[in-house]
Amino acid sequence: MSLYYQDDFVTLYHGSCVGDDAEPWWTADVLVTDPPYGIAWKKGQNNAAGSNAHAGIKNDHDASVRDAALAIWGSTRPAFVFGSFRAPFPAGVKQTLVWQKPVDAGVVGSTTGYRTDTELIFLTGKHPKRPPSRSSVLTTGGGVSRYRTEHPHSKPTGLLENLIEWTTGTIADPFAGSGSTLVAAKAMGRKAIGVELEERYCELIAKRCAQDVLDFGMAS
Repeated sequence: MSLYYQDDFVTLYHGSCVGDDAEPWWTADVLVTDPPYGIAWKKGQNNAAGSNAHAGIKNDHDASVRDAALAIWGSTRPAFVFGSFRAPFPAGVKQTLVWQKPVDAGVVGSTTGYRTDTELIFLTGKHPKRPPSRSSVLTTGGGVSRYRTEHPHSKPTGLLENLIEWTTGTIADPFAGSGSTLVAAKAMGRKAIGVELEERYCELIAKRCAQDVLDFGMAS
């Protein structure tokens, strides 16, 4: 694992988050990550829907890499972990949130008339006790074009800010992907440590973070 990008708030490493040299992200206070779900996702070209083909996400053949990272993180600190209805849930889930995507999401691959427009967010580890003042269904406005990037599973920064808001300390994202967690943390003045396996996405993250907090195109 090697240092790829750094500024006053964000530190990004290129490499495996479960390698022997992956210790830097272990020191954070909160885990907010969108790991490979273990669903062997890929998609073909769909010109009518404006959807480009993609060969898939590395380590998405099963949930073993996700579970290895969560085992490293442990159960004494809070974690928010995106996931799928179609894959095994991680161990030690305390609660499950549902992200309801924008109205133009989940069209590709839907054959029943119902869009596949929701994702799960698993809460694991130790979270502070609070009165139940928020819904467990999280929504984002606008369309998918507002947060779409070169990564096929980008998340809106506003969604990540919602999760980060109730936490304190440094954020870790060992599956940084498009970098939305890191961008959101930086916009909130929070320190963040990211790890990304694919160099092309490290480049994307570095470009987004170098824009400082002016990432309006990815906001929800």
